[in-house]
Amino acid sequence: MSKVFTIAEGLENLGALRTGGQGSVYKGRRTGSIYSAIKLIPTPVATEDEQDKNYRNFRSEVAKLEKVNADPSPHVVKILGWGITESGSFPYIEMEYIEGPDLCELLQPPNAKIFTLKALIKVAEQLADALAHCHKVGVKHGDIKSNNVKYNIHNGNYVLLDFGLAIMSEEQRRSSIRHAGAIEFMAPEQHEGKMLPQTDVYSYGVILYELFTGSVPFPLPGSGDSGRNAVMLSHMEAQVPDAMVARKANLPAEWSAEKQVHEMQVPAWLLNLLSTCLAKSPAERYADGMELQEAVVNGSLQAANTDADALRNENEQLRAALDVYRNSVQENQRSEQSHVMLSKPVFTALVTMVVLGIAFGVFAFYTNRDRRDFTSAPVDSLKSGQDTLAGGENDQSSGYPYTPVQKNADSTIDKSPGEQVLPPETAEEETDTVIRDAPQDTTVHIPLPH
Repeated sequence: MSKVFTIAEGLENLGALRTGGQGSVYKGRRTGSIYSAIKLIPTPVATEDEQDKNYRNFRSEVAKLEKVNADPSPHVVKILGWGITESGSFPYIEMEYIEGPDLCELLQPPNAKIFTLKALIKVAEQLADALAHCHKVGVKHGDIKSNNVKYNIHNGNYVLLDFGLAIMSEEQRRSSIRHAGAIEFMAPEQHEGKMLPQTDVYSYGVILYELFTGSVPFPLPGSGDSGRNAVMLSHMEAQVPDAMVARKANLPAEWSAEKQVHEMQVPAWLLNLLSTCLAKSPAERYADGMELQEAVVNGSLQAANTDADALRNENEQLRAALDVYRNSVQENQRSEQSHVMLSKPVFTALVTMVVLGIAFGVFAFYTNRDRRDFTSAPVDSLKSGQDTLAGGENDQSSGYPYTPVQKNADSTIDKSPGEQVLPPETAEEETDTVIRDAPQDTTVHIPLPH
């Protein structure tokens, strides 16, 4: 099946992408540059006649796949066509080619051994949507495994591929599962060739377990029949290993201690989802993709609400802290309003002005005092040639002897011993003054101008 051969006119075979007991997948190219993936069914069809049982079964299953395309899902590969190969008469279905790694490849180095919780929940949501989309139109995939789910590098979606088993007859399916199926992902009832909606749910659970822990619940020990039988028996009877223990054992060493702690805080709804999907009895699992999707959506919303509640509480705490801060600021502003806050240059200038003002005031004070001392003494004025004493002619209260002075143009001033006579030029400018502080027996004679 791995050899290159003609598929159909206008559809070029570019070689095998994957081969297996359930058929081979080839990369094809239509006229031009449109690439696709072609799934070949290993059982040939003799004639394209409804009387041919194999062809009839094939055509019936293809009709179901066409319903999947009637309302396309971004998480289900698009079916582009179907037919019988020109050489070999093998049935085939042509699907869109998804560029990107599959889940199995995403678990290989240099990637981490396990998915983060955020990435895992994204896969859970999108793959559940794919199953719900298929089950609504009556299509059961039957071959859900990690390398049948691809990550589209162009839009970031996970896409369910390869509907090979979906177009096989019951007998073909039973034979294929017994000898070539991915036994690690098969539900217990598949060993009898049964394929139910709950069968897809079980395989879905195996994928999530693998992404969560880094390994499928029951790995295949070898390629022989004994290994396959042992795995199938484990699916039917053995308890699924504790997912939390397995996850902790495979935490990547390159993750920080904080991230490792965070990644072990697994929501309860996710653990419950795993255990329900991996139940031994189909009746104990989710009934179909629609019920599965509802459980995933409700779990995600519950987690979102929990996060929202935590965020709301945090916001309330921050708001309370902000109120305290605002009150403190307002109190400080009121306190500052009672104090004049000046910059250093302005403060220095004001201090200088105050000092200068004080100095000027002191200077003015002493200057005025000297003037008051000088002008407060009695002054004799000469008016109209008459002599008068300040304070009155008969001022006897001063205790000083009063001697009238006779004015005469030719007269001279008698001078007692010890008396000082002012020079004439000075006498013209000065007022006649009686000095009260002089001794009582001393009379001051005021010289008249010559």
